[in-house]
Amino acid sequence: MEMLSKKELIQLVKVVFPPLPQDEKLAILVDVPRCKSDDNPSWAARRGLAHQWFRLLRGGLDELGLSDVLLFAYASVDSNNADLPDVGYALSTLVPEVSSKLSGTKMAFAEVFASCQLFLAPTQYSTTAPLKVNARKYGFRAATMPGFAPDMIPALRIDYDLVNERCESIKRRLDAAVGADVLFRADDQDYKVYFDLRFRQGHASGGRFPAPGTAGNLPSGESYIVPYEGEKGEPSQTQGVLPVQFGDEIVLFKIEANRAVAVLTTGTQSRQQADYLKREPAYGNMAELGFGVLGDFGLRPIGEILLDEKLAFHIAFGRSDHFGGDTGPAQFSSPHAVVHIDYIYSPMTQPGISLLKLDLINGDGIKEAIIENDTYLIFQA
Repeated sequence: MEMLSKKELIQLVKVVFPPLPQDEKLAILVDVPRCKSDDNPSWAARRGLAHQWFRLLRGGLDELGLSDVLLFAYASVDSNNADLPDVGYALSTLVPEVSSKLSGTKMAFAEVFASCQLFLAPTQYSTTAPLKVNARKYGFRAATMPGFAPDMIPALRIDYDLVNERCESIKRRLDAAVGADVLFRADDQDYKVYFDLRFRQGHASGGRFPAPGTAGNLPSGESYIVPYEGEKGEPSQTQGVLPVQFGDEIVLFKIEANRAVAVLTTGTQSRQQADYLKREPAYGNMAELGFGVLGDFGLRPIGEILLDEKLAFHIAFGRSDHFGGDTGPAQFSSPHAVVHIDYIYSPMTQPGISLLKLDLINGDGIKEAIIENDTYLIFQA
C-alpha cells in the first residue's frame, strides 16, 4: 500500500498551508462508525491512516513550526456534508472500530475550532460544508479529504503550481460570466441546460489554502460556482433537461428555476430518483458547476468522489450554502438527509453521456467556448 513518508507529509502540510504567524495547532479529524455493520475496509484503513499521520506529524512539530497536533474523532453523521456533532474526543491511541468505544479527552467542536488553526479531515463522510462554514466563523484553514485512499497518493505529488494556475484561469472566467450554456448528448439525443450565474463569484481550489477562513478539498484541482438560486426575489433562469447516468440507465431531469422538479424517464433508477426528489426537494437544487482539471495530469477515476470530481466537469445536487449559495440544512427534512452530490461528466464515469459543448456567457452576451467534446479548449497549446 502506497504511503506518504514523514518528509513528504510534512512538506505537503507546508505546501497546502503556507505558514502563518498565528499557526499553533493542527487537528486531524476522523469519523467513526456508529455500528460495526456500517464499517468497511476503506473506512477502517482511513482511520489507521489518520492515526499514522498524527504520529508522523507530532514527530515533526519543529519542522512544521507548530506547538501541537491533535487527533480528534467523532461519531459518524452518516451523510456527506451534514453538520458535525457537538462533541468528539481527542485521542492518543488508535481510533476504535465503533463510536461507542470512543474515549479520551471529550471536547466540544466549538472549542476545537477556536483553538486549532489548521485541519486535515480524512473522513468517510465529507466535512467540506460544515468546515467551510466554520472556517469563515473561526478563521482556521482546512483541507477536507472525504474517502481518501492510498490510490490518491499520486494526486498529492503533481505540479500544484500548474494546477493552481489553471484553476485561477477558470475562476476569472466564472467571475465575469452571467450564464453557461451546456450541451449534452445521450442515447443519440441532445439535451441543453442553461445555468444562471448572475450574482455569483467563482471559487478556485488549486491545492493551496494561504488565507485564514478557507477550506476545501485535498487532493485539489477544480474551480466552481453556485448557480443563482432565486433568493434575491428574481427567479433563477436555470432551466433545461439534464442527463445523469446511474449504472447503465440514463435519467433525464427536468430543470426549472435552478431545481430538478421532475424525472422524464421511467426506468428503475428514474423511479428511485423521482421518489428521492419527492422526499427531499432540496436534493434537486443545482448546487454547483465544477470544473475539474486533473484529468489532464494523467490521473484516472478510482471510484472516490474526492479525486474523481477533480478530473472533469461536474454538476452537484443539494446543499450549496457552504459554497456561497442559499440552500442549507434547514431546507432538508433532517440533518441526516442533507446532501451535496456531484455527478461527473467524463467518458470514464458517465460513458453514456458526452459533454458536447460548454460556453460561458459574459455580461455583454459574448460567449467563450470552455469545453468541447469532453476536452478543455482553453488549455490547448
